Amino acid sequence: MEKTIFFAPDISSTNELPTDEGQHCIKVLRKKVGDEILIADGKGFFYDAVITLANAKHCEVEIINKMETGKQWNFNLQMAFAPTKNIDRIEWFAEKATEIGIDHLSPILCRNSERKDIKPQRIERILVSAMKQSQKAILPLLDEMEPFASFVKKDFEGRKFIAHCYEGEKWLLNSVYRKGENALILIGPEGDFSQEEVQMAIDNGFEPISLGESRLRTETAALVACNTIHILNG
Repeated sequence: MEKTIFFAPDISSTNELPTDEGQHCIKVLRKKVGDEILIADGKGFFYDAVITLANAKHCEVEIINKMETGKQWNFNLQMAFAPTKNIDRIEWFAEKATEIGIDHLSPILCRNSERKDIKPQRIERILVSAMKQSQKAILPLLDEMEPFASFVKKDFEGRKFIAHCYEGEKWLLNSVYRKGENALILIGPEGDFSQEEVQMAIDNGFEPISLGESRLRTETAALVACNTIHILNG
């Protein structure tokens, strides 16, 4: 039977669950002193622990075993995407990508972006929930939103791809990506990247790709790209 996982990024130094996790543990799940629980720090470690203090404000534990699990994949995957006007769709993508396996999420502001800002705290909560639900110990990194022009100039150790819908030379992702390679994939807004943005990305080392014949919504395209990389590494 799978244990409920609690998230505590500083558990090794505090020996206490964060307030919201502690309240869920004590008030909702009715855990008490002496009960064993499983904790993830989001950095690749699980901790077996025993509750030593349980009240409305504090849930303190004693760590009895520390286990390094690392990642379930041997490459780094970063997805850069233009958040949709309906933020629920991007939250859905963030949840599912975390369940599949992703290292880094980077919201970007493009010329045709319908949404100019996001609330990272809400998405971070979704990432934590998806990490726990999928029994992982690594929490994806979530960036603040950044303008496209500055993002594409950043260094990345691996292959860089941009998915767009314009005519011209581009390759299917599953035909150019090679197993084990780190990958950074750009996914544009509903109105696509501008042609100037596509050229800017190419000038900065991004390879133009297609995800197939169908025209996909932003969040669908991002999830297809994420899953394709995992399938090719399977």
